[in-house]
Amino acid sequence: MDVTNTELHRLDKPLVWSGFKQLVPISLFVIAFGAAFGLAANQTGLSDGMAVLMSTLVFAGAAQFAALDLWGSQVPFFTMTITVFAINARHLLMGATLYPWLSQLTPTKRYGIMMVASDANWATAMQAFSRKEPGLGLLFGGGLALWSFWVFGTWLGIYFGNVVTDPKSMGLDMVMGCFLLAMVVGGEKNLRMLAIWVVAATSSLLAHWYLPENSHVITGALAGGLAGLVWEDRDEH
Repeated sequence: MDVTNTELHRLDKPLVWSGFKQLVPISLFVIAFGAAFGLAANQTGLSDGMAVLMSTLVFAGAAQFAALDLWGSQVPFFTMTITVFAINARHLLMGATLYPWLSQLTPTKRYGIMMVASDANWATAMQAFSRKEPGLGLLFGGGLALWSFWVFGTWLGIYFGNVVTDPKSMGLDMVMGCFLLAMVVGGEKNLRMLAIWVVAATSSLLAHWYLPENSHVITGALAGGLAGLVWEDRDEH
């Protein structure tokens, strides 16, 4: 892994715009899920403004649906916090794999980019890095595309929710999975990446078998993230 190549750390407007355009096709499918969330939020009792604000600030589809399940007159804040953390724990693994390139940026740029990090733009960026091409534009620009289409889909769901009530019935739930599988298969292949995924997968399976329900998400992400950080520290010494 060549992290000394400054070209790989490049982030400018042309790269961001290129990343935005490249992720538009997959972002179109995100609209359907955003619409389903908008409809569900409306039926749960969230105000229109609150639903759009949640999608704007949170930008985490599965976690937002889980929060709706816990929503009511008495919101269990602690339970909701743990649930959302568990669902989004995979971002720890994403951060670990992106660390060699993000570490070259200022904290403002680094965390600004990660605000819109999700599965699709992360996978696309990692594939670009594996080809020795700049990937931060894909990460940030693609994230902006996914985020904007998610917010737009939420708005559509609030006002035109009957159009898409169940994305799974249309097979749309398979789109993101197939996309990510294609990205992983075509992504970077080296000993470090293999070790990270093996540690994450093994830990997740063991947690699924022996630990409480849903703890496998946190366990796998933490184990894979730590493996990535330890490997990076070893390379630097």
